[in-house]
Amino acid sequence: MTDRILILDFGSQVTQLIARRIRESGVYCEIRPYTLTEAEIRDFNPKGIILSGGPDSVNSATAPKPARTLFDMGLPLLAICYGHQLMCSELGGAVEMGTHREFGRAFVEVKESCTLFEGLWEPGQRHQVWMSHGDKVSKLPSGFKVMASTESAPFAVIANEGRKMYGFMFHPEVVHTPHGGQLLKNFAYRVCGCRGDWTMAGFRHTAIQKVRAQVGNKRVICGVSGGVDSSVVAVLLHEAIGSQLTCIFVDTGLLREGEAEQVTTLFREQFNIPLVHVDASMLFLNKLKGVSDPERKRKIIGATFIDVFDEEARRAGGADFLAQGTLYPDVIESVSFTGGPSVTIKSHHNVGGLPERMKMKLVEPVRELFKDEVRALGRELGMPAMMIDRHPFPGPGLAIRIPGEITKEKLEILRKADAIYIEELRNAGLYDAIWQAFAVLLPVRTVGVMGDARTYEYVCALRAVTSTDGMTADYYPFTHIFLANVSNRIVNEVRGINRIVYDITSKPPGTIEWE
Repeated sequence: MTDRILILDFGSQVTQLIARRIRESGVYCEIRPYTLTEAEIRDFNPKGIILSGGPDSVNSATAPKPARTLFDMGLPLLAICYGHQLMCSELGGAVEMGTHREFGRAFVEVKESCTLFEGLWEPGQRHQVWMSHGDKVSKLPSGFKVMASTESAPFAVIANEGRKMYGFMFHPEVVHTPHGGQLLKNFAYRVCGCRGDWTMAGFRHTAIQKVRAQVGNKRVICGVSGGVDSSVVAVLLHEAIGSQLTCIFVDTGLLREGEAEQVTTLFREQFNIPLVHVDASMLFLNKLKGVSDPERKRKIIGATFIDVFDEEARRAGGADFLAQGTLYPDVIESVSFTGGPSVTIKSHHNVGGLPERMKMKLVEPVRELFKDEVRALGRELGMPAMMIDRHPFPGPGLAIRIPGEITKEKLEILRKADAIYIEELRNAGLYDAIWQAFAVLLPVRTVGVMGDARTYEYVCALRAVTSTDGMTADYYPFTHIFLANVSNRIVNEVRGINRIVYDITSKPPGTIEWE
């Protein structure tokens, strides 16, 4: 059996990042609610447990607390931020409201050697970390020692090496703690004894076996959107069950330039996968007519997608199973573990189950994977880089990149502008250095003079961000030469736009979602 780490979630906005860092080290892990019983924990059979951070104070009457037996199970334990305070409080230490809160960059001074520090930190050194806390530990439990501290947090890192229990007051999972990933890896390997035996080749084999066991000889229908997730799922399923699979591609008319053609070519010609292509663009446009609210747009698109998909599934002869590209973040974010800020509103059509009228069971072969892991699976399956390395694209498509009412004219304008932007990124060798880039057609028109004529046309915003995980991001610092070139091309080649702006908004640590 593959070694695994269990992460108990107490509501932190960045709990997902803990899982990502652990998996990046080659160790499988899952996030579960802090309410797991001892029996459920033992059934998961972890080599070690990590307690996440959270927004609460351990001294609050409503503070989330796990089963008390958690600390007596004899398993290696790493507690982060709220988890660190909780462990100290539950084991006889004390936590009090701090006189000086720490939010953001801080520096710890290493006091003693520690298993978690091996190959990284030495006594006397100072290292950057990322703090986010108001309370602080004021008394250590018996058997614990201070391994590192900051000016405001004297017990920033603590350890009971005999019991293999450790606490971080900072967040090792965020990129703002430079050695954080290695600290987590040391916990998994040096403390828990994990072998690092989780690979994408192994996942591919296991996923195929699970699909075959679940489906048997029944038929499966897979909804393909043109995005990375659904495309990878379709190719994986085709390898698993062959002709039992039928893929349905609903063209909403909200896709990027040339995307429909790319999807049909990939499936029909390169992978020889049966594909039903439905052009429902006019239906979606009619449904969205006069709608400006972004959340209403999402819900209309999701409901219309399901209606069209359901009808096409019936025409295709029906099936017993429906395959979806649900990812692990979808699973986590659509379930409230604590009621804290990690809960997000998910109004996409692939979250929350199926309408009752669709009498099919779900097949979700990548629901255990993060986005970058799905890309790795796509490479493992031999899919072309043009498909699996494309920038993330939201389920509602261009509808939420056009604030205000959606019209055919606006879609055509935005599609052309976005295609030019992406083409110039590729020409400049910047596409792969950027996590996500796209154009937005703003609900603003400006007066301009082009040649001898006065124009009254739309403003187009360009956005590009760098990120390693999608949880934090910063704008990409284009040169003025690049921006001038892109702007000139869009204004000259796209009728309907006479002004370009560049969005330099950053995405701060802890923000869950943006598109």
